[in-house]
Amino acid sequence: MKRFHVHVAVDDLDANIRFYSAVFGSPPTVEKPDYAKWMIEEPRLNFAISNRGAKTGLDHLGFQVDSDEELGELRQKAADAEIAALDQLQSECCYARSDKYWITDPQGIAWETYHMLGAVEIYGTDMPKAAELAAERAACCAPKPNLINAVPKRSSCC
Repeated sequence: MKRFHVHVAVDDLDANIRFYSAVFGSPPTVEKPDYAKWMIEEPRLNFAISNRGAKTGLDHLGFQVDSDEELGELRQKAADAEIAALDQLQSECCYARSDKYWITDPQGIAWETYHMLGAVEIYGTDMPKAAELAAERAACCAPKPNLINAVPKRSSCC
């Protein structure tokens, strides 16, 4: 089952933790010195904030899935639609290890679809392959839109 994911870059983490804790009616599920996350059940939402130096506002959107099979199904839909995607296996960012892929919508908003494999102790700096290509990155390991769009579109056969 999918869970909608929203990540917002903020300038004052403590003020935003207070605000979103009131909005969601609960404290963060995960709280670090530079990051907080709420796992809301109704509606199913993974809402994260961080103050990692990115421009404040929407960082990225996405879907968290529960299995490799569901991740593969959604990735195949992107491939079938010939949407350029950047695959990242065993990626470590936002205090989590995940298999994921990134796409960018026509407005330039990054979308992350991922299956979380476990927690890690550091925020993360790992972006397999993409780190070598991108001089700059957004707050939560989201590649720049031009990096995602530079990935050749895949045909359905390969």
